[in-house]
Amino acid sequence: MILTVTLNTAVDITYRVPALRPHTSHRVTEVTERPGGKGVNVARVLAALGHEVTVTGFAGGTTGGELRDRLAALPGIVDALAPVAGATRRTVAVVDERTGDTTQLNEPGPVVTAAEWTAFQKTYEDLLGSVSAVALCGSLPPGLPVGAYAALVRAARAAGVPVLLDTSGEALRRGIAGRPDIVKPNADELAELTGSHDPLRATQDARRRGARTVVASLGAEGLLAHTPEGLWRAAPPARVHGNPTGAGDSAVAGLLSGLAERLPWPDRLARAVALSAATVLSPVAGEFDHPAYERLLPRVAVTGEVNAA
Repeated sequence: MILTVTLNTAVDITYRVPALRPHTSHRVTEVTERPGGKGVNVARVLAALGHEVTVTGFAGGTTGGELRDRLAALPGIVDALAPVAGATRRTVAVVDERTGDTTQLNEPGPVVTAAEWTAFQKTYEDLLGSVSAVALCGSLPPGLPVGAYAALVRAARAAGVPVLLDTSGEALRRGIAGRPDIVKPNADELAELTGSHDPLRATQDARRRGARTVVASLGAEGLLAHTPEGLWRAAPPARVHGNPTGAGDSAVAGLLSGLAERLPWPDRLARAVALSAATVLSPVAGEFDHPAYERLLPRVAVTGEVNAA
């Protein structure tokens, strides 16, 4: 069983419009709604790969109820979300069908009280006793301490459970000090953390700050992984065009499933890149195109050297 933690869950709404123009009214041609938040997206992909997944985090209000109803309809996913008094947020993606570009609007999420946070930590520690790996994903809702992820990383390490952290800003800066097994920032998040826009130098710096392994998302160029075993780059066979929403979450699912299956790093990275590209090609945000994934996986180029860390 793999555990994903989404402290700021959401119901993801995607609108498709013929062309997005500021200061005008738009006729929406298609609406889709999905349970969301980064860790929930990771869980959906893991379940599609055949893994059993437990989802935890917070859910509250009418939107939280809708989120849980939609989760219940997904096979392979166990709902262990903790209730809060505040309302779960919504995120809205507006897809411009003319250009393929996506505009994202994210609500802040519910205010989590100190008592709700304390109760969640107990739930989380109980769940750690029955899982093989955990992913901590996404933003922190209002009310939580900025060091929340650091506390969850330390709890996982104390339980002997490998932990992947995927967040940004101060939550990443504090969380990395807890010494997670893997962090997966994108290029901008990595530069904000380290002050360096050179991905190789920045991944080295991030490891010095506490991460055992740093896997940096470089957009269309794929992934750069700086690990204790070696340094690798993984790239898709060609640039793909589509909706990138959820592509990073699919990469996390690839890394986490590879960790649970004890795959060597080149195989983990190939899976992560293929899943990420197949998510961009999917017509629905946050899901991946299975046939595209199968086609891309053997064509991902992984280069590097062992013991270069």
